[in-house]
Amino acid sequence: MAQKFIEGRIVGRTDHTDSLFSLQFEAAIEPFVAGQFCRVGLELDTEKGREIVMRPYSLVNAAGERPYEIVLIKVAREAGGILTPALHEAKVGDSLYVAPRANGFFSMPEVPDAEVLWGLSTGTAIGPYLSFMKGTEAWKKFRKIVFVHAVRSAAELTYRDQIDAITKDHPEQFQYIPFVSREDFPGAIRGRIPNAIADGTLEARAGIELTADTAHCMLCGNPDMVADTTAVLESRGLRKHKRKEPGHITTEAYW
Repeated sequence: MAQKFIEGRIVGRTDHTDSLFSLQFEAAIEPFVAGQFCRVGLELDTEKGREIVMRPYSLVNAAGERPYEIVLIKVAREAGGILTPALHEAKVGDSLYVAPRANGFFSMPEVPDAEVLWGLSTGTAIGPYLSFMKGTEAWKKFRKIVFVHAVRSAAELTYRDQIDAITKDHPEQFQYIPFVSREDFPGAIRGRIPNAIADGTLEARAGIELTADTAHCMLCGNPDMVADTTAVLESRGLRKHKRKEPGHITTEAYW
């Protein structure tokens, strides 16, 4: 256990809804790049016996910001949830296990320059965007950043205080566009991200065209959103980004 994971300690938590929550923790992990994820877990009783169960969670905090923070949603045990119900029961002062090194390529060094960054997220996938938007590199890299956060209910529009701070710090560069699918909410678009791109609703709200000439799109969240949005973008001539073949679409399924 000591070779694979290190012990950390929960120093704070925020309950956004009955099932959506954030944990703040301290752990001696290696420096990370904003937008990366770390593996977090607990020692639990499973069908295999007593073992450490780990899952990847994107870090919400900026690279130099402490404590570390993750946002997650409780998955019911009957739906296959093992770790999140236990983490949901965790209290400040409890220990947890953390992989010593963060990973992932959903970060500023991995995406090409463009005029406009479209950050398209659902649910708990808000995390990596907050991580790099609280830093400086994204604001140097893009002239405009449009951040979209799509959720089912308005109560799941988390981190509004941090979004407001980013808006205040970058009033000419930044736009925040919330989506709520199951209820009407002031200022939010009702529906799904791919549909709003297909019918022009998102561009009309942003006042910016989403084109291959100007855009880089970072998609993170529900795999259905990622797949459907990628298909809509590809129909407009945008293509997936690769290190050896720069493109317009960077994706990460996070569910």
